[in-house]
Amino acid sequence: MAVLGGEPPSNPEGVALAQAVYDRPNGDDFSALVVMQLQGKESRPRQRVLYSYAKEKGAGERWTLMRFIQPDDISGTGLLTQDHPGDESDQWLYLPALNKVRRISSSRKGGRFVGSDFFYEDLLDREVEMDYHYLQGEGSVGKVPCEILVSIPRDPKNSVYSKRVSCIYRKILVPLKVELFEKGKDKPSKMLTARRIKKIQGYWSILESTMFDLESGHRTQLLTEKIKYNQGLPDRLFSRRDLTDDSNEKAFRP
Repeated sequence: MAVLGGEPPSNPEGVALAQAVYDRPNGDDFSALVVMQLQGKESRPRQRVLYSYAKEKGAGERWTLMRFIQPDDISGTGLLTQDHPGDESDQWLYLPALNKVRRISSSRKGGRFVGSDFFYEDLLDREVEMDYHYLQGEGSVGKVPCEILVSIPRDPKNSVYSKRVSCIYRKILVPLKVELFEKGKDKPSKMLTARRIKKIQGYWSILESTMFDLESGHRTQLLTEKIKYNQGLPDRLFSRRDLTDDSNEKAFRP
């Protein structure tokens, strides 16, 4: 059976690799201090600082929270994501200037998160079963060998992308490069890269990642300055109520 314009279907090797990457140990929870740098092709870089929190609930349930603390015009802004089993997810954005919590509708998956090169969809968990997966061959990122994994949505309606092509470093099960193809385009419009990968508290941690907009030349870099795993983050940190109040987060910041 072929899918999406003659693409080959999943093969067992591709599915197994996709599952291994998805299941890579990442702790029961973590919190991180992250610097976000936005760089236009000819403009000066802009910098933002945020805390990121995540909690694994099991069985495809994953909660995340991103909270900006600098600069002043974005301080307090928060994005809460609750990924549920299957392709169901909820996202809420808190805007302090308006003192409002806004739900991000599924129709806005392709919207840019706070003007960055990350779409709201890029911040969602994506379970293996949501895509067809097949191995396309071998490649490299710099001098590092990788296996090329192609992933295509089973339901074209649940993604803004028609295809993702990932270069997986099998030794640590981390995608070193992901090319993202938007619907109707033959070439990737975005590319995500991972660098400075270190083992912290026993977990492989990506300390530098960059999302490139290949059409505009704009890019968004995420630099993890501190990270701490397995603090026992309480569920209340990932509630809509606490989205408007960051006081309960401070005890868990790295």
